[in-house]
Amino acid sequence: MAELNTQPAGTSPEKVWLKSYPPGIAAEIGPLPYKSIGDFFDHAVARYSRRFAFTCMGKSLTFSELNAESAKIGAWLQARGLSKGDRVAVMMPNILQNPVIVYGILRAGFTVVNVNPLYTPRELEHQLVDSGAKAIFVLENFAHTVQQVAAKTSIKHVVVATMGDMLGVKGVIVNLVVRRVKKLVPTWSIPGHHSFNAVLAEGGRHKLTKPNVAPGDVAFLQYTGGTTGVSKGATLTHSNLLSNMAQMEIWFDTAFRSRPRPDNLVFMCALPLYHIFALTVNSLMGLATGGTNILIPNPRDIPGFVKELGKYKTNIFPGLNTLFNALMNNAEFQKLDFSSLMLTFGGGMAIQRPVAERWQKMTGCPIAEGYGLSETSPVATANLLDSTEFTGTIGFPIPSTDIEIRDDQGNTLPTGEVGEICIRGPQVMAGYWQRPDETAKAISPDGFFRSGDIGFINAAGLVKIVDRKKDMILVSGFNVFPNEVEEVAMTHPGILECAAIGIPDEHSGEAVKLFVVRKDPTLTEEDVKKHCAANLTNYKRPRFVEFRTELPKTNVGKILRKDLRG
Repeated sequence: MAELNTQPAGTSPEKVWLKSYPPGIAAEIGPLPYKSIGDFFDHAVARYSRRFAFTCMGKSLTFSELNAESAKIGAWLQARGLSKGDRVAVMMPNILQNPVIVYGILRAGFTVVNVNPLYTPRELEHQLVDSGAKAIFVLENFAHTVQQVAAKTSIKHVVVATMGDMLGVKGVIVNLVVRRVKKLVPTWSIPGHHSFNAVLAEGGRHKLTKPNVAPGDVAFLQYTGGTTGVSKGATLTHSNLLSNMAQMEIWFDTAFRSRPRPDNLVFMCALPLYHIFALTVNSLMGLATGGTNILIPNPRDIPGFVKELGKYKTNIFPGLNTLFNALMNNAEFQKLDFSSLMLTFGGGMAIQRPVAERWQKMTGCPIAEGYGLSETSPVATANLLDSTEFTGTIGFPIPSTDIEIRDDQGNTLPTGEVGEICIRGPQVMAGYWQRPDETAKAISPDGFFRSGDIGFINAAGLVKIVDRKKDMILVSGFNVFPNEVEEVAMTHPGILECAAIGIPDEHSGEAVKLFVVRKDPTLTEEDVKKHCAANLTNYKRPRFVEFRTELPKTNVGKILRKDLRG
């Protein structure tokens, strides 16, 4: 951390990034045109009614069909007697039912609690109890998890969907394969549950009553990934999400300054919709632009994913470093036609330069890295979307967003100094759900959210992350940032994936240990150390190398360093 304090806490330095904004890109978003996501949804449907909003497994839903089906979900929930603001959990992968349910909940005036379908019973119970959810929609593949905890929660209504529910005649075959051939549905029993199709049928006999939703009402409880202890619910209001959409719409224009904008944008939605990145950048931005989102239920099935990719002329591809890396190591992916790909948007974790450079060489499209968190709805910074090369930074603060770099005492540091990245803007959450103590720790009195990420702002206004505060390794008093070690290691052609952590060392306090997944089976520990020695100063070099067949990851694909620490 820097020793020099040039400004008192809470004083914003000059917004150096604004001078780097392209001509015509507004610094502020202005008043929001909608009070709620429901109002925004109505506008999008009226404007793009005949266009396809979502496509999955060969079946598409138009904006008009999404409107009709989601209204049935909302009307059914209202008929159950739920009150405005009640929480409804959604435990679904990327299938057509997901947006139908989510927009139904929001349009009826309730709050969505996004749940990772792969949660263990313990994790699910914590989230349902903490949120006080009254109802849950779950895919039958995961109903056995709900069965184990529902009685210990406030859940009154359980709706169970099947993979094939919205696929027409094809759905019967899909369900047969999922249940009998692949055996992906463990035995479950939830007395009194409702089937998804029965809910649609009953909901169709009721009329959705449009509630009076205010901008400050809660739209989502977005639980943080749990990588930092107990999972907390980021309280995201309708205004938070609508603001981030307005910010992204302005920024989106930078993608089409030097090329025509397709009339009907095609988004590839491989990241899970229960994650804030896909929720905003795919689902909401898809509706805002009249685009079509191609839903990928299981992106971990790389051969199956590549086959789907080959069917569509994708324009916009949001993804994570691990996903890009996995795709490029698939021979069939390398044969695809990428001529329609206009924007690859990287986020969720650091994009490593070797991965970005290889992606650009293979697809002809650079990765524009952005940055955000569940607590910021999520986008806080982004590179210009017409960049011709990978910058190695997370870009500029987007419109109406202030970024300050602060030290441990909350003092604002000057340009170029390393400290904690703090964010203020209309997309920053209202707080953590029912955790005033945690909210007070996370948001300063002057409204800046403390991200826990360490970085700096350069003279051009570009923000660079150095690392997570908690992941920093201290070697003989020197700070070692795992991202740097990993990025260097990844330039070795024999390494597929890697992760660096600090382990106790009697001589230096901590030493760097590198976990490596080989691409080349003949790769040795000596090869890795020699490569790192050529590119890293002594104290940053891995003292220990351990080979693994795979690295632990969250369901979104982030590598879990805490699991490697044991």
